[in-house]
Amino acid sequence: MTANDSAEKTEDRSLNNHAALKTSIANGDVEEVKARLEGHTLNKLEKGYLIDLARLSGNSEIEEVIKSTPES
Repeated sequence: MTANDSAEKTEDRSLNNHAALKTSIANGDVEEVKARLEGHTLNKLEKGYLIDLARLSGNSEIEEVIKSTPES
């Protein structure tokens, strides 16, 4: 495995995690959102997007979980 292969696998996991996070937000699964964000940081653009998604789903608890996630 080359360094490029490793970077691609890391990116794939990151994209998969992001997709699963969006699904959890849409489903209103607060505990899953907490678990997926635990120990992670979000960049400002990504955080704003996820907050908007939580607002659209009408779940203020998930919105607060996302807001409390540190920014990178």
